[in-house]
Amino acid sequence: MKKSEIRFSIALDDQKVPEAISWQATDAGQDIHFAKAINISIWDRNADGTMKIDLWTKDMPTDAMKYFVVDTIGSMAETIITATSDQKMAAKMRALCQELTDYLEEQGQDNRPNV
Repeated sequence: MKKSEIRFSIALDDQKVPEAISWQATDAGQDIHFAKAINISIWDRNADGTMKIDLWTKDMPTDAMKYFVVDTIGSMAETIITATSDQKMAAKMRALCQELTDYLEEQGQDNRPNV
């Protein structure tokens, strides 16, 4: 059986606030990739529930964080189609993404920040 690993490395300041996030995956080559935020959800089969890890660096712009959340919901819509073929649930999630994007545009955050 083939195995694949994903490794995250979090550099913390003295107050244990993330300063840098990097990751490396065996299926993505030897390159180290850098991120300003991660959102990991794991379905725990023993607890029959979701475990989450949300981390972001202290230099992650607020506007970018909001788009990160919207993008995450959008990617979850694709996941629900792939995993369950539930088109209606995916459509509702996409509609929420559009509503949130409209909200960000109304707030003057109409351009995705460069992160």
